[in-house]
Amino acid sequence: MRFITTFALAVFCASAALADPAFWRHEWPDTDFTNTTVKNWAEIRSGGPPKDGIPSIQNPSFIDLADETRLNPREPVITVKIGPEVRAYPIRYLTWHEIVNDTVGGVPVAVTFCPLCNSALVFDRRVDEGILEFGVSGKLRNSDMVMYDRQTESWWQQATATGIAGHFTGRELRQLPSWMESWAQFKDAHPGAQVMDQPDWPRRYGQNPYVNYDSSKRPFLYTGEAPPHGVPALMRVVRVGDRAWPMERLAKAGEISEAGVVISWRAGQASALDAPSIAKGKEVGTIRVRDGQGRDVPHDVMFAFAFHAFWPEGQWMLSN
Repeated sequence: MRFITTFALAVFCASAALADPAFWRHEWPDTDFTNTTVKNWAEIRSGGPPKDGIPSIQNPSFIDLADETRLNPREPVITVKIGPEVRAYPIRYLTWHEIVNDTVGGVPVAVTFCPLCNSALVFDRRVDEGILEFGVSGKLRNSDMVMYDRQTESWWQQATATGIAGHFTGRELRQLPSWMESWAQFKDAHPGAQVMDQPDWPRRYGQNPYVNYDSSKRPFLYTGEAPPHGVPALMRVVRVGDRAWPMERLAKAGEISEAGVVISWRAGQASALDAPSIAKGKEVGTIRVRDGQGRDVPHDVMFAFAFHAFWPEGQWMLSN
């Protein structure tokens, strides 16, 4: 696979040897590593880029749907709807930036995407009386992005929305309802909305640097256990709380109502982690999760290995 380079393998070996916060203090002098929930620092690995080597976006620009000509109809976007305001954040940009700090409907949000886990999550950036701004640490844990806030330089686990080192250790960000859908689906559903404009960075937007990743048998920089029940490590699952529904089951059923939620699947969305061009990725489908009153429910569409890593006692919803 193209994303596994000699450099990345060297980083893997080096990070395993330097699994001690003392080696990171020159880069993180303001992070209190004595206040942490991490019991085994060998779990924390360098993903290759240094702190802010993957630049998060602050105060992004937006354009009207009619003015967007770069996106293919099948390309995935993250949809965020707060009150009457709806915005689309194309994965073609988040693949290269991973975090967008924005404000939607008056709520300061962090729109996040971890390609290695396929986790696309949106958080409220308000903690206590302040508003945090998030950046990419360059570190991974169980192949998932470790974020940091620029106010205290605390480390946060993206998949769990929880502080794992520093001032905010043990605190949890509030996840907001959001979902991934195709650009065509977004335009059809929200004709008066806006879409994030292309950032002013020299990146190969629209190209996938993780070619064939979601067809591989082993996740990148992951040494944990494989999922149980014979579930492939890189199968997509829909996580709601500590339950996970395999995508194959949802695609076959079309809609499942159980455990207090209604999960629907429909075709039309390309994988961002398959073909060299995101627009040409294989079909993965669009998921919506709602409660009994039809309200959107916070969830994640993540890889099975990541669910098992962070929710080892989680419930696998394999059948009725």
